[in-house]
Amino acid sequence: MKIAVTSASGKLGASIVKHLVKLIGSGNVIAIARTTEKAKHLNVEVRKGDYNNREDFNTALKGIDAVLLVSGMDTPEKRIIQHRNVIEAAKQNGVKKIVYTSIVGAEENNAFSPIVQTNRQTERDVQNSGLDWVIGRNGIYIEPDLEYIDTYVKDGEIRNCAADGKCTYTSREELGYAYAKMLTEDKHNQQTYNLVDNGITQTELADNINQVFNTNLSFNNVSVEDYKTERIAELGDFMGTIIAGIYEGIKEGANDVSSDFEKATGRPHSSVLTMMNSYKTTT
Repeated sequence: MKIAVTSASGKLGASIVKHLVKLIGSGNVIAIARTTEKAKHLNVEVRKGDYNNREDFNTALKGIDAVLLVSGMDTPEKRIIQHRNVIEAAKQNGVKKIVYTSIVGAEENNAFSPIVQTNRQTERDVQNSGLDWVIGRNGIYIEPDLEYIDTYVKDGEIRNCAADGKCTYTSREELGYAYAKMLTEDKHNQQTYNLVDNGITQTELADNINQVFNTNLSFNNVSVEDYKTERIAELGDFMGTIIAGIYEGIKEGANDVSSDFEKATGRPHSSVLTMMNSYKTTT
């Protein structure tokens, strides 16, 4: 069985490749990347694939049995067509199964919703492809918060607009394991899974960080508008608005969903504390 992973040079794609190699061997895993040199370290066959170029995927998916489509990072109006380039090339090449990395979130009412809407459209495109399919809806990664700890410590707080909303976090390591199982086990076909842990508040997030990293952080809730203004000033209009929308969604309960992780993998999702300790020991 030959399995291809798109965007394999990214952190999520690389994690999926690593876990697939453990299950089926490096000779059966193909990494697809826009810049192939950035995926050479994965020690598997690497093929070129730019989401904007259908012909890349017509070539990259030759001889492939299953493909993992990592959701693109472009603006909403571009992503649907980019994903369709992969789906149509998979159909043309006789690929039997497609697995898509979607996201948890509200389809309406916050600034992150346009991203969620494009993911839902790709979910429908995958479901209507005529191929076997599995969809994973990823929770928010824990890693960006951990990568941001020095800034949190400098500020003395975690500051956003999530209020008391709960967020079901995950990690790229957990997702890599889940998608490897979903790609290689037929029992998951035609299923949609929330790939998340149990929900925690931002106050609980700060408490967990304090426990693992010996910090003294507190959570400071601010208004959605104030947080959006701050994020835009630091990250620019597009990304700042998106980040504010994510935390507004958490505030409104969009990320407090039930977990299907054990159905997808056969084991419970690692706890937030476990994910943090794992991050600490590997960085």
